[in-house]
Amino acid sequence: MGRMEHHLTTQSTRPLPVNTSVRRAPAAYDAIVVGGRCAGASTAMLLARRGRRVLVVDRARFPSDTLSAHSIQPGGVARLARWGLLDRVRATGAPFVSNVRFDVGEIALEGTPAPVDGVTDMVCARRTSLDALLFDSAAEAGAEVREGFVVQHVLFERGRAVGIAGCDASGRRVEERASIIIGADGVRSRIALAVAAEHYFERPATTVASYSYFADVDCHQLELYPRPGRMTIATPTNDGLTLVAQSISKADEPTFRRDVQSAFLETLHAIPALAERVADGTRVERFRFTTDTHGYFRVPYGPGCAFFDYAGYHRDPITAQGMLDAFRDAELLADAVDAGLERGDLATELRGYQQLRDNSVRSMYEFTCQLAEVDRPPAPELQRLLADLVGNPAQISRFLGIMAGSVTVDEFFHPESLAAISAAAPALR
Repeated sequence: MGRMEHHLTTQSTRPLPVNTSVRRAPAAYDAIVVGGRCAGASTAMLLARRGRRVLVVDRARFPSDTLSAHSIQPGGVARLARWGLLDRVRATGAPFVSNVRFDVGEIALEGTPAPVDGVTDMVCARRTSLDALLFDSAAEAGAEVREGFVVQHVLFERGRAVGIAGCDASGRRVEERASIIIGADGVRSRIALAVAAEHYFERPATTVASYSYFADVDCHQLELYPRPGRMTIATPTNDGLTLVAQSISKADEPTFRRDVQSAFLETLHAIPALAERVADGTRVERFRFTTDTHGYFRVPYGPGCAFFDYAGYHRDPITAQGMLDAFRDAELLADAVDAGLERGDLATELRGYQQLRDNSVRSMYEFTCQLAEVDRPPAPELQRLLADLVGNPAQISRFLGIMAGSVTVDEFFHPESLAAISAAAPALR
């Protein structure tokens, strides 16, 4: 699963009031980034490395946790390497694994995903360490960073976003201005709400998700277990712990709300080998639970502003794409903003960013939506395909590369690709 937003308290979804009465003042920054976790901090870092004047704010104080499935797919790890941050991530103690088990019961596939820029490792990093590392990296790159900053309003002049107003860590009211305001502030983004951003490709939630951490569980690879009405994932994470996560049919939400621990352990019984290993261990933290698994795209910009990560695109976490998406879009958006500031035409560059983003994720989005329909049995065609993959390590690697970010859905499921897999199957049986 990818990183997930979690809101158990009621929050208004009405557009925030727009303050249009502020005194005109010159922009102090090229960009203000609202949200300083992995997406926002990465964007701020990349812009600052290009010499842009950047302010990044977050209501949290780092290190702090957030709801997440922690998995950075190889495509995201390759970007961390490109940014010169991989050794720092390793220093946090987050385990790197390259072997994946995809177990549907009667058929189990194991292998290493096709590489991205030579990278086959996935890393399951606790957000307490990863987000703080990226926030610090933004500061080291030259961005101004402010923790404990609560954004209350987006400032507008003549219909265009020009800044933010809020309270800093001391409680003092502050207004700051920039040439562009960038929202990396989640599904209920203040920036997106302020400009009433249009949604499209919407999909209703079909699952709820829960996870916790267990000590002394024998787990040294990424393990995925699709089962009727369920998807269970296990993977090692920091401090010798194992993350065990479940995506469950939306119809079972009341059962999990009543007693998440009992429902969670009952689901594990469908995977005896994993259930035994978890039973031998000890749960060391509370269960996290979310219903924010719906899908949508937003038009990712408005007058004077842009928004991305979950503020601009969201899907079920079952395919663990969250941080891969965040890092890819950080690069794409930083390129667009930098070029737009240079040429004085942000709107054109942001339209180009939207097209690149949509082209990059649309097929994976649809694949994720299909996989998240856990109440539906696998299509016969998919069952035959999985059976044909057994004993074919090269094609298993390509299949696992779909989630890794090295093989696109369209490439793998192209008729010529499927025909090659089918043709090779009889010789491998």
